[in-house]
Amino acid sequence: MNLRTILSLFTLTAAAAEPTLTLSREQNWLIIHAPHIPGGEIRINYLEAYCRPRSTDEEWAKTVIHHRCELLSLSDDRKTLKLRDTLEDGVTVEHTITAKTDEVDFQLTAHNPTVKASEAHWAQPCVRLGPFTGYTSTEPAPKGAPEDYLGKCFLFLDGKLERMPTRNWATTARYTPGQVWAPAHVPRTDVNPRPLSPLVPSSGLIGCFSADDKWIWATAWEPYQELFQGVARCLHSDFRIGGLAPGEKKTIHGKIYIVPNNEAALTARYRRDFP
Repeated sequence: MNLRTILSLFTLTAAAAEPTLTLSREQNWLIIHAPHIPGGEIRINYLEAYCRPRSTDEEWAKTVIHHRCELLSLSDDRKTLKLRDTLEDGVTVEHTITAKTDEVDFQLTAHNPTVKASEAHWAQPCVRLGPFTGYTSTEPAPKGAPEDYLGKCFLFLDGKLERMPTRNWATTARYTPGQVWAPAHVPRTDVNPRPLSPLVPSSGLIGCFSADDKWIWATAWEPYQELFQGVARCLHSDFRIGGLAPGEKKTIHGKIYIVPNNEAALTARYRRDFP
């Protein structure tokens, strides 16, 4: 075996050994397989709900637009997964989800083929982060969920990373606990019925640090309706649809990053991906 062949085999072996991400689908769960991180995978209730406006002080059952999800395909290498959601009002949302080395990319097309306007204004990918952050206790609060993992979580306020619980932490709402942050352009009447922070995020990026502090999980969507810390050791960047007129189509873009703990590199990448 000559030197060139040996080097080629070494390169192929090293490439195969590099950490990478793959996907699977289990009932309503989108699962990101990542054996190199704490917990070994990230589970997402995808999608938890499509939502109407006027949701901030409304019963959750009246906010949700029920939908049915179909798995269209999963590639042999488990890198590309396609779904179709059909909402009860006739709207369809096509999802192409692509796993890469250290990110998952989401490309969505929402279409209203009906003759009636749709009230689908926003939707929730609910990402469960207990195992990643190292919090898996089943004890009741305050020792267990839902807020034991908060110190690992962050978003960006005034251009700087701020860990949770942030300053001016809100505590009153129709449902508690939890925390919502909305961008300036989103009506405060149209967000999750959990405590609404008076603070406006300076970016659409939300995330957390791993149990061993070696990794960052983060997510962003464009356009986005809100950032949300929930009660299932979850974090959300809930994407915005904004309603759909008859015949209208809209595109939505999302990312999940699972990257080494380097804040500067992550924020530079976010600015590149969501200019």
